Amino acid sequence: MTEARTLHALKSENNHLNIASRLKGAGYLTSSVSVGLLAIPGLKSALESPFLALCLFLGMATSVCGMFLRWRSHRQEQQEKAKFVRKDER
Repeated sequence: MTEARTLHALKSENNHLNIASRLKGAGYLTSSVSVGLLAIPGLKSALESPFLALCLFLGMATSVCGMFLRWRSHRQEQQEKAKFVRKDER
């Protein structure tokens, strides 16, 4: 009976982590979209100057890349946690 409770707790915890990961991914995706939307008003003036256009596009790219890296590191942490859980089950 204890093993059944432990298995149920692990499944529940994994489901919670899965939901948390999906929410985090959705948050990063939303932030990435907002970067593009916020750049639209500045696009007109940025296109008048090649330097401003470069700064705008580099800023957008680095912001989205940073969000991708944070999401990827989160996924890596979740995979490492899952490995430890599987080792403990043996």
